[in-house]
Amino acid sequence: MNLYAIRAIYKFEMARTFRTLMQSIASPVLSTSLYFIVFGTAIGSRMGNIDGISYGAFIIPGLVMLSLLSESISNASFGIFFPKFSGTIYEVLSAPVSSMEIVIGYVGAAATKSVTLGLLILLTAQLFVDYHIQHPVWMLAFLILTAITFSLFGFIIGIWADDFQKLQVIPLMVITPLTFLGGAFYSISMLPEPWQTLTLFNPVVYLISGFRWAFYGVADVNVAVSLGMTMVFLLICLTVVWWIFRTGYRIRT
Repeated sequence: MNLYAIRAIYKFEMARTFRTLMQSIASPVLSTSLYFIVFGTAIGSRMGNIDGISYGAFIIPGLVMLSLLSESISNASFGIFFPKFSGTIYEVLSAPVSSMEIVIGYVGAAATKSVTLGLLILLTAQLFVDYHIQHPVWMLAFLILTAITFSLFGFIIGIWADDFQKLQVIPLMVITPLTFLGGAFYSISMLPEPWQTLTLFNPVVYLISGFRWAFYGVADVNVAVSLGMTMVFLLICLTVVWWIFRTGYRIRT
């Protein structure tokens, strides 16, 4: 394992984040703060509690997960796509670095940025809503697992995409709608049948439900099922990456 190569890629990607703080950190935090103001304060003050939790506090896990999913995919996909687009990927491909080491460097940096952003959003939420975390270790575990999983997914998208349109189509047309319909702003128990049952086919439901359980001890789906589904998503992404390498696919322009 070439640890020097992994560290070089990781440090380069993290340095890019610090060069674009407004886009990478400030913009997502500001956008999520607006959600807290509109939904948590303005609308939440007119709504009752959900499962004994104020509406403003109830939506915190969903809003964090919304940012986490989108930023994990965006960071990882753009991180590998832009070197392909600019042609600088040849500097990496010509170095004695394996495909797996490239993945670890890019995905590790994207996951780190996403986890940092998630923690910053949680700190920002304290300015708007009073909340508590019952299971902080599990909260961090769900945060890290989700960030790694969707950073891997974003890396796959970055390899597959050959233009900026393909880079954005899956996050905008698939992930964002699934997140909004996955219980980010409501409990799926509030839905009438058959929508409540149909919602269980949305994979994002299990991510948000498990993350919310870590905060308040309440969930739409059993936490063991949520954890299991999170691990399944991770294994699927790892399998796809392994298949790409096994079939001889190379990161190319």
